Amino acid sequence: MTVTDEQRSAAEEGTATRSVDLAITGMTCASCSARIEKKLNKLDGVTASVNLATEKGHVEYPPERDVEDILATVRSTGYGASVIEPQARMAPPEHTHVRQDDLRRRGVVAGALALVVLVLAMGPWQFTANPWLQWLLTTPVVLWCAWPFHRAAALNARHLASTMDTLVSIGVSAAYLWSLAALLLGPAEGTRAEAHYYFEVAAVVTAFLLLGRWLESRAQSEGRSALTELMDLGAKDVAVQRIHSGTRVTTEVRIPIDDLRVGDHFIVRPGEKVATDGIVVDGASAIDASLVTGESVPVDVRPGDEVSAGTVNTSGRLVVEARAVGSETTLAAISRLVEQAQTGKAQVQRLADRVSAVFVPVVLGLALLTFVGWWIGSGSAGTAVGVAVTVLIIACPCALGLATPTALLVGTSRGAQRGILIKGPQVLEDTRRIDTIVLDKTGTITTGEAEVTDLAAEPGLHPAAVLTAAAAVESGSEHPIAAAIVARAQEQGIRPPRATDFEALPGTGAVATIKGTRVNVGQAELFEEIPSELLGLERAGTTVFVGWGGRARGAITVGDDIRETSADAVAELRYEGLGVYLLSGDTQANAAAVAEVVGIGAEDVIAGVKPQDKHEVVARLQSEGRVVAMVGDGVNDAAALARADLGLAMGTGTDVAMESADIVLVRADLDAVPDAIELSRDTLKVIKQNLAWAFGYNTAAIPLAMAGLLNPMIAGGAMALSSVLVVGNSLRLRRSLRD
Repeated sequence: MTVTDEQRSAAEEGTATRSVDLAITGMTCASCSARIEKKLNKLDGVTASVNLATEKGHVEYPPERDVEDILATVRSTGYGASVIEPQARMAPPEHTHVRQDDLRRRGVVAGALALVVLVLAMGPWQFTANPWLQWLLTTPVVLWCAWPFHRAAALNARHLASTMDTLVSIGVSAAYLWSLAALLLGPAEGTRAEAHYYFEVAAVVTAFLLLGRWLESRAQSEGRSALTELMDLGAKDVAVQRIHSGTRVTTEVRIPIDDLRVGDHFIVRPGEKVATDGIVVDGASAIDASLVTGESVPVDVRPGDEVSAGTVNTSGRLVVEARAVGSETTLAAISRLVEQAQTGKAQVQRLADRVSAVFVPVVLGLALLTFVGWWIGSGSAGTAVGVAVTVLIIACPCALGLATPTALLVGTSRGAQRGILIKGPQVLEDTRRIDTIVLDKTGTITTGEAEVTDLAAEPGLHPAAVLTAAAAVESGSEHPIAAAIVARAQEQGIRPPRATDFEALPGTGAVATIKGTRVNVGQAELFEEIPSELLGLERAGTTVFVGWGGRARGAITVGDDIRETSADAVAELRYEGLGVYLLSGDTQANAAAVAEVVGIGAEDVIAGVKPQDKHEVVARLQSEGRVVAMVGDGVNDAAALARADLGLAMGTGTDVAMESADIVLVRADLDAVPDAIELSRDTLKVIKQNLAWAFGYNTAAIPLAMAGLLNPMIAGGAMALSSVLVVGNSLRLRRSLRD
């Protein structure tokens, strides 16, 4: 039986792993995300990654499993879950602002009441109604203001789990209930020392924690702001041209962006955003792509040039034919890559998650031991309660859970603003280890666009005659060199005569008849005689000779312009301590000439490499003990990009190259390479600083609390401050890569 392509495709689709992105609500700390992740990963065939900072999860699952099963699993752990629709992938969680407003209201009430309770408890005045006033003012703080902590703790307790909310809820409740019992029952006879109340502890700790969580939520929103701005780049509506049947009259109609279709012609006026990816069909202008690619200099466009969604038209009126809409646009692709990076987890983050997953139960045990130990040691249950509450409050692992995801959130968002798309968190760790970088020549160091760089004719013959003859022959060829020659003739207004009997000569050139004369265009072997004047005029690039009657009459050199930023980029890479190699399939002479211009030594040039052998060059360098990054743009670079320890693809290259790379550089400048490395290293540095603080804080604070050296209120303030410090440190990455 013969299997058709359609059947084979269907079979492959049936066995392929599917994926879904979820918006998850109710998470408050790293142990929440770790528990959801663990629960999902227990499902057969399911691989999940849940991110606290983005409040999202990425789940890969077999086709036989229903998405509803996955949603039900998350909900069964006590959290909300919904599928993220494609058009809303990068939008911030809808509940974020609602939660911030709620936290602010509860925090203001808690702060006002806690201040009065603190004054009553610590002031010099003592009167009979004092403790009753403290109880009256503290009760709404504990029951209403602290309700988010109690609710989350109860939900987790139903599933036999614990999170930081468990610690807060138990700590606040213990302080309140002990004080209430002491107030109602009074101290036992002869034990007046136990008549101490902890109402101010319950009130002030709640106020501190609500303030910290509100500041934390605000800071996380600021981290997301770069992505929100990225999505806001897209136009909301667009003016399209409509041709009325019968009259053939063209009118302009403004429609929502969601109604735009491929093939529609839409108008972009000066100052407006380009609605979607397309081709300019009428008009000329300069396009500002800085918000999408990070490129600060506007690019001139005219009919036939491509434009991308989100870029801004600076001057003339353009008519653009839509070539991609919705999720297929460049802007949407950037958003997907950034979200992919932010939803994933680096190894350092997984370590923090594993610690957080067991941290809360351990702290509960330590708090119980502390209570028992102090009660036995001091003989005062009241003192023991105060110390145990301090342990519970100071140990909350908020900072630990936020250390990595917030830095990753801000770093990848900043990269997106500058045209640097980091595909995953593991890339950050790979970047740190790089010591060697291999640069492809064509399309990376150079523009990848062939053009005539030199034109010469033998004495007595005008160069225009040489160009005319060459263009007439090459008009029948699709070779890049032929296209460059024809393009130069068009630029100079030359209309070459019609050539007949065209014949391509693979590897050497082409020949055709022009007005009865056979004209050759190609390598020197096609000619019996080449004047010395023409040989002496060769430049870096590919030189072809033009002639007839066995004699070369002219020479045309077709080269590939070096990008203006390439030399500075190579210098910066060397300054970072990286060994820089140039890799090319071009001749040694041409590759060496380019290398000399950009500052790469001749000994570091690897030329004449066949496309299929580029990955072997990377493998050889790796076998020498080097950790290699590869930068390329073409299909022939894909294998090398995948083989390298770190692959960087120029965004102007092919889809295959970008799929194979770890980092995609949207802007077509080599200086994006050192920028990408700098941003990756800065982000990893901030992650390590955050983790060092978070681990150090908990490691040092818990023993102090158990020793009775910390006040519960100070513990609450310190715990809230630690989370804010971690998020604030991550926000420093927004200043990375300043112009």
